[in-house]
Amino acid sequence: MESNIEAFLEAWPRFQEGIVTTIYLTLGGAALGFAMALVLGVAAGSRLMVIRGVSRTIVEFFRGTSLLVQLFWLFFVLPLLGYELDPLFCGILALGLNYGAYAAEVVRGSLAAVPTPQKEAAVALNFSPWHRMSKVVFPQAWVQMIPPLNNLLVQLLKGSALASFILLQDLTFHIGELRRVTGDTVFAFGVGLILYFVIAYVLTLFMNLLEVRAKSRLGAGPSLREVLSLRPERVNEAVGVGR
Repeated sequence: MESNIEAFLEAWPRFQEGIVTTIYLTLGGAALGFAMALVLGVAAGSRLMVIRGVSRTIVEFFRGTSLLVQLFWLFFVLPLLGYELDPLFCGILALGLNYGAYAAEVVRGSLAAVPTPQKEAAVALNFSPWHRMSKVVFPQAWVQMIPPLNNLLVQLLKGSALASFILLQDLTFHIGELRRVTGDTVFAFGVGLILYFVIAYVLTLFMNLLEVRAKSRLGAGPSLREVLSLRPERVNEAVGVGR
């Protein structure tokens, strides 16, 4: 065990580089996926059948095909057609397109779940379509989006491990290298489990803070400052304890 720990400490600088690459993949894929989800999710609720059809076709295509196949297609097939992509960009693109398709359904369902009287009230107040969406519909839908988007973000983090197949030296790559050096599968992948868990937990805490802030802006919960003050009654209220 002592030799394994020494090998890990020696490899730690390289692990840090792998963690940074994994974070780039996760955050870049999340940003691209969220932008895609907003466009396709809103388009799915359009009154025009053509727009709804295009949105549905894109969503079903990327949801219905394997992320690994998409990744290989972008990295290995596109160069044959004359378009060579940087491996990091390729990973971000594949993750964003795949998880963005799933997130589009979250956006569509959350927008549709906003009560109709709220939308009708905005029309009665002569709000423009943009102001109806940005001031009335989206703030209420956003609160409902965050929990499922949080789940997708953690799934995206775990899916980023596939990037090691396209020669990216991410966290999974360095876990494999540690296993090769130490010859101890349990130790190497145990370290991997811990590191992925820590990153996922940090992302989840961030998304929970976003949810608290979104609810506070709607007057449906304590403010972010009150939650961060660690006052027990406010924390319990934020997480729903005692209800």
